[in-house]
Amino acid sequence: MLEFDEASARRVETSYLTPNVVDQRRQVIAALDLHPGESVLDIGSGPGLLSVEMAGAVGPAGRVTGTDISQSMLDMAARRTGPAGAAPVTFHRAGVEALPFPDAVFDAAVATQVLEYVGDVAAALREMHRVLRPGGRALVLDTDWDSIVWHCHDVPRMQRVLAAWDEHLVDPHLPRTLVGALEQAGFQVEQPWIIPLLNVGYAEATYSGGLIPTIAAYVTGRGGLTAEDVDAWTAELRDLGSAYFFSLNRYVFLARKPG
Repeated sequence: MLEFDEASARRVETSYLTPNVVDQRRQVIAALDLHPGESVLDIGSGPGLLSVEMAGAVGPAGRVTGTDISQSMLDMAARRTGPAGAAPVTFHRAGVEALPFPDAVFDAAVATQVLEYVGDVAAALREMHRVLRPGGRALVLDTDWDSIVWHCHDVPRMQRVLAAWDEHLVDPHLPRTLVGALEQAGFQVEQPWIIPLLNVGYAEATYSGGLIPTIAAYVTGRGGLTAEDVDAWTAELRDLGSAYFFSLNRYVFLARKPG
């Protein structure tokens, strides 16, 4: 699993400010259809960018609560300020399998890039269902890492790197089973959809450009990959220039608690 110290938390924040992820947040907020005065839970809130943007959507009469298990992420999120007229935002250290909130207190709950890291997804979804009011909405977004398309010249090395990278997740293919898991937790699931992340031409200030050093730091020493192997993989991608190509799918599930 990934460990988030201050430096790695900063790398995550940088990737969340790239156009791909900014657009992802815009689509998530639109899909949640937030209204003024609503109470929203952001599970795995990370650096707090989604939380403060949702606070703007629900306004001063609303409320946004974020949870995360990383203290570095919580510290970063706590320093973030929302737009004028936004709802108050509070952050708590908590995992999704045991949310420290009463039953039926939120109108909406969102978990983006969280459940693929969770050991007991069924328990996490039951907790989301429990804290939502009848009629409340849950949005879950996760990646199936088999959807990745990453151009390279050394295909076997890329396969080794991505296989080692899969180890940072509990389930790198979670979206395949999320519809059934949501239904088992008591949700009514709407038609899922995809948010593609596409980077053409190498640039550091893109989602995948920022992902390269995170992957490199994690996979070195795993799966037989030496520092020299990983340095060569990194250099090859950066040297592709205009021939660089990266694509990855995020799978989005919107569900409702019957009410």
